[in-house]
Amino acid sequence: MTDYRPPLDDIQFVLEHIVHYDDLAALPDFEHADPETVGELLAAAGEFVAEAVAPVDRPGDVEGAQWHPDHTVTTPSAYKPVYDEFVKAGWPSIPFPEEFGGGAFPWTIGLAVQEMLTSASMGFSLAPLLTQGAIDALLHYGTDEQKAAYLPKMVAGEWTGTMNLTEPQAGSDVGALTTMAVPNGDGTYAITGQKIFISWGEHDLAGQIVHLVLARTPDAPAGTAGNSCFIVPKFLLDADGEPGERNGVRALSIEHKMGIHGSPTCVMEYDGATGYLIGELNKGMRIMFVMMNNARLSVGMEGLAVGERAYQKALAYAQDRIQGKAVGGGEDVAIIEHPDVRRMLLTQKAYLAALRCLLYYNAGQIDRSKHHPDEAVRARAAEVVGILTPVCKGFGTDLGVEMSSLALQV
Repeated sequence: MTDYRPPLDDIQFVLEHIVHYDDLAALPDFEHADPETVGELLAAAGEFVAEAVAPVDRPGDVEGAQWHPDHTVTTPSAYKPVYDEFVKAGWPSIPFPEEFGGGAFPWTIGLAVQEMLTSASMGFSLAPLLTQGAIDALLHYGTDEQKAAYLPKMVAGEWTGTMNLTEPQAGSDVGALTTMAVPNGDGTYAITGQKIFISWGEHDLAGQIVHLVLARTPDAPAGTAGNSCFIVPKFLLDADGEPGERNGVRALSIEHKMGIHGSPTCVMEYDGATGYLIGELNKGMRIMFVMMNNARLSVGMEGLAVGERAYQKALAYAQDRIQGKAVGGGEDVAIIEHPDVRRMLLTQKAYLAALRCLLYYNAGQIDRSKHHPDEAVRARAAEVVGILTPVCKGFGTDLGVEMSSLALQV
């Protein structure tokens, strides 16, 4: 057990009083996700991340992911056994449809599990985070055949997914990307180009990596209007739907990001790799925006999760560190007795409460926008999600930095 304590009481409070989870659980698709069942699920998830995931955070960051000259990447030695346990317990599948092996719980509950997983180890948590975005894109735009081929094992966590947008010469200007997708004449495409900052682009935790790649066909319109989205698996699927021949994609190097050295952030090269079109040609941005909006809420949640872990560490330190005398003199006391230290701790706690309310409320509106039987309620909830999602990302990441800074000051 580490010093991470899953904030179950705080999460339950927000579910009850901000999300109004009783109403959410009453929706037609969520009869099995009653508050009592959800409470037991979150308690079990909290126990798992505290006892299994949190202990690998520090050693994983010290050891880091390693790139090898044969273009393979090995993750920290502590990661693989915990990831296998994570998959075996079914934690990746919680918010996804039952037809693909998911638990069919509300997205809000999946986000609550994600908060605890990210607080326990952000580097470890990024693999399932990116995978859930790829799953969401395939659920919205994949063909029935594509869904059947990829989703069951991605939902289970046996396969992972990535989002490939950024290129060295283009940065955030995805309209300037140059990765090409040339038709092979059999319905597939030859994908050639380079992508950077691809989280978990290559690793040894799962048997398959499903890359979703933005690329352009030779006759595509200029700018973002010419982008298309392709499935490019690390291994081509054989006749039985299992990973077979290695595809033409490899990791050229990995980045070294402070605090998440265990998470391989890759430079990926596509060299005539076989790709499969998702949706329509030149409509790739609308598919990627499904992944990006999914990621925006998750990145805001990262701010909350890092802030929560930082606050817990600062609080424990302030309770133990003896330095200075209390107001009025006497013996030296723990620094939590000093007014300015208390101010910093209470500021962190207030930020955590506000941010958790905002993020979970947004997630609850996502569930209502998809599952409420009243079309008007669905439409209104979707409008709220459209407004709040970028706010959650910006506010969440800003406060994550601020709370971590205050924790360091303590």
